[in-house]
Amino acid sequence: MRKFPWKQKKMNLNKMQPATEPILGVNSLCKSFLGVKALNDIHFELNKGEVHALLGENGAGKSTFMKILIGLLKADSGSIYFKGEPIENLDVHAIIQKGISMIHQEILMIPELSVAQNIFLAKEVNRAFFIDEQVINQKTETLLRSMGIDIEVSEKAKNLSIAQLQLVEIAKAVSNEAKVIIMDEPSSALSELEVELLFKIIADLKSKGVSIIYISHKMDEIFQIADRITILRDGKYIATKNTKDLDKSGLISLMVGREIKELFTAKELPESEVILKVENLNKKGRFSNINFEVHSGEVLGIAGLMGAGRTEIARAIYGLDNFDSGEIRLKGKKISIKSPKDAIAEGIGYVSEDRKGLGFIPELSVKQNISLSSISAYSKAFLIDKKEEQKAVKQIAEELQIKASNLNKKVKYLSGGNQQKVVIARVLLAKPALVILDEPSRGIDIGAKHEIYKLIRQLTEKGLAVLLISSELPEILGMSDRIVVLSKGKQKITLTQKEASQEKIMHYALH
Repeated sequence: MRKFPWKQKKMNLNKMQPATEPILGVNSLCKSFLGVKALNDIHFELNKGEVHALLGENGAGKSTFMKILIGLLKADSGSIYFKGEPIENLDVHAIIQKGISMIHQEILMIPELSVAQNIFLAKEVNRAFFIDEQVINQKTETLLRSMGIDIEVSEKAKNLSIAQLQLVEIAKAVSNEAKVIIMDEPSSALSELEVELLFKIIADLKSKGVSIIYISHKMDEIFQIADRITILRDGKYIATKNTKDLDKSGLISLMVGREIKELFTAKELPESEVILKVENLNKKGRFSNINFEVHSGEVLGIAGLMGAGRTEIARAIYGLDNFDSGEIRLKGKKISIKSPKDAIAEGIGYVSEDRKGLGFIPELSVKQNISLSSISAYSKAFLIDKKEEQKAVKQIAEELQIKASNLNKKVKYLSGGNQQKVVIARVLLAKPALVILDEPSRGIDIGAKHEIYKLIRQLTEKGLAVLLISSELPEILGMSDRIVVLSKGKQKITLTQKEASQEKIMHYALH
């Protein structure tokens, strides 16, 4: 790929496009960690008012690249120009001051601060040496309403859902009046309607000349909003294409270097044992009169918009939250679950939507994370049988094809897809009868998604019952044998795979 003459104010980047004005350019960027090249000769260009998608599998180098752009990391070599000026040696604060903001995939808010306080953090309005809470509340109210976001500005961040936190992060970036906004998986926790809101915000930003670098593993989104797409693979630049010149199969092939024929595979569901039965489950203000059952070898999907009660029901079943009334039966036996420890003992596993917050301990090794819930099985007289632990962990790590240089590697250094596999491995090592998967493919690439879906099918073929919660309708439709649709905490309908469609699910989710 040719080098870009960033000293010029205007240039024609593609004969098929009108004259454009480049705002950000990257030439020959390289970065290594302990001798291993994370980025090797990366080139990138971003035009004013453009949505430019950056794609690649987990481990392709996207996060390292973005951390360099925002000033969190320093490149070993190469140049970065913003508005014709070099910025590769500036820190985060200076980069933000220049006009570049980033919405991180992992939420970076202070839990005890309000929405307004988080948005105006480090840019507070002061009066007589005190922060003027009234002013920042008013400014936040105006900002959120102008963006169509309905969240109480005085609410503490710790009380918000993952989806609400994501919307606040987007508002925070907009409040910086940035000229370039990096969006790293901004829709990963959003429902269909919230994604529509996000796209409206993006369209408004584009109309004002704001440029957006959009990172997502959701193919439909990319083809809907991106003007151009740059693909990275194994830390190397692969290609930059106009979106209109690509189709899904071609894009996936560029990303993974191989063809993935089918993400979803249909199966016949025979009559089987009822593993989980939920009867008249209620929690005031969250959900009411919830009734469903999950069979051995079945994937029961739970669909609904943000606030429908999907995660709240899962947390109640697993003992993370209390519920007011109702019964939970496992294999016909009424069970009383007061904590996750009780749930694990009864044979229920849970993979949280908040992978990094609740799924694993970043500073612990792969082995320690996987054996965490089952460590008592390898303990005798207060001592851990290291050989038995190693043997069990190695076996399940191989079965799930977890890619790590060794089992003692800290989980924080793995890709998102492999981190998710570690969480699933921990749950499976406890030998559950039922696994609750809450947004299992959130923030992982197309190749890792394929592996997770394949794994779910393999587990159900062995008789495991799966309760699948997902905001991605293609995922719900493709993986579920039956689908329960929720709306505002109420159960609207249960659909078979043959009865279900995106239109039908949305109809019930909205009413």
